[in-house]
Amino acid sequence: MYSSPSPLGLHLIAELFDASALFDPLPAQDALTRAANAAGATLLEVNTHDFGDRAGFTGVALLAESHISVHTWPEHDYAAIDIFMCGDANPQASLKVLESYFAPARTDVQVISRGLLGQPERRLAAGF
Repeated sequence: MYSSPSPLGLHLIAELFDASALFDPLPAQDALTRAANAAGATLLEVNTHDFGDRAGFTGVALLAESHISVHTWPEHDYAAIDIFMCGDANPQASLKVLESYFAPARTDVQVISRGLLGQPERRLAAGF
């Protein structure tokens, strides 16, 4: 009996619609820290950049297990979140913390298994 290999990591790509807390990166640093801790990940560093004039921010939590990133568009009430973790870290727990922080009306999530070694070649999009 053949068992399929476990992925090396999980990659969550989340879109948060009608979200809040999209302007100020300082409290988002705490949310990124809490998201890393909830996942059981090892937080190495958190960095954010404020685009000024209430134009949103970008933030990244660098993890030993990879990363969590957030990019906000307050003019569209939208945030894009990218969570990639390997090992025993739980990216879904991270996403729950960020959903609680940004309080979106709707979240769309794609989950990608990364590093499925020994599997046939997969194409995610034409031309790639």
